[in-house]
Amino acid sequence: MKVSLSRREIMGGSLAAFAGFSAVTAAPKADEDNTGFKLGVASYSFRKLSRANAIKAMGELNCHYINIKDFHASMKSTPAELEQVRKDFENAGIKILGVGNVSLQKPDDGEIRKAFEYARALTAPVMVMAPTQETLPMIEKYVKEYNIKAAIHNHGPEDKYFPAPADVLKAVKGMDERVGLCVDIGHTSRASTNPLDGIKQAGKRLHDIHLKDLSDPMKKEAQVAVGDGILPIPAIFQYLMKSGYKGGAMLEYEINADNPMPGMIKSFAYMRGVIAGLKA
Repeated sequence: MKVSLSRREIMGGSLAAFAGFSAVTAAPKADEDNTGFKLGVASYSFRKLSRANAIKAMGELNCHYINIKDFHASMKSTPAELEQVRKDFENAGIKILGVGNVSLQKPDDGEIRKAFEYARALTAPVMVMAPTQETLPMIEKYVKEYNIKAAIHNHGPEDKYFPAPADVLKAVKGMDERVGLCVDIGHTSRASTNPLDGIKQAGKRLHDIHLKDLSDPMKKEAQVAVGDGILPIPAIFQYLMKSGYKGGAMLEYEINADNPMPGMIKSFAYMRGVIAGLKA
């Protein structure tokens, strides 16, 4: 897959390198809110951290939006425990934009309902999920009942159900528009689709984005800090700003699990620099 960048996109990246590294602790929230989309974190990035330490790390990143993985809010929790999770994040000034990734591959009505109850307890408007074509009709039923969006996460060539965004779109055609996508740009690249094209194709069904970067667009193990790779981050941000996308764009930093903060700080610096460059 060839990734090409326009002069404007390259300039955005250059401005990020120049301006971004001072931006992590420089009160970026107001500027980010003006972009429309919400720059945040998928809490899988903090999978080796406790909930308390994950919240502390969000403060260090000056980041106010999170997608919670069950490392930090067990799906076996009681309603009271989930209420405490919600309060812990909200008291730290962090808004829960979604939960997941949740595996919904078993056609079990009770289990699927339980997952939607979990999302509702955390006041999450989106559930990122890994279903199958068989479970989609059941999921659509609960999307309508709970008014919680289903963001189907594509997982690249290893995923036998939804390797690329186009595979999701084919499966959900004709369904409620709240049944849509979480476009993971790294897995999309490895599925031989330009991530920007995958995001554009999603249209109104784009409910979440997982951000990362790759030094080789076809290799999972080539993940690097955002800005150190070749994925078209400036072009993606420019499109999200122009298209009016209002959902989350969540950093999913899957490497260096024992010490993720240096790479995450670098990633946020770059991304905030890109946003500043595009708004300049």
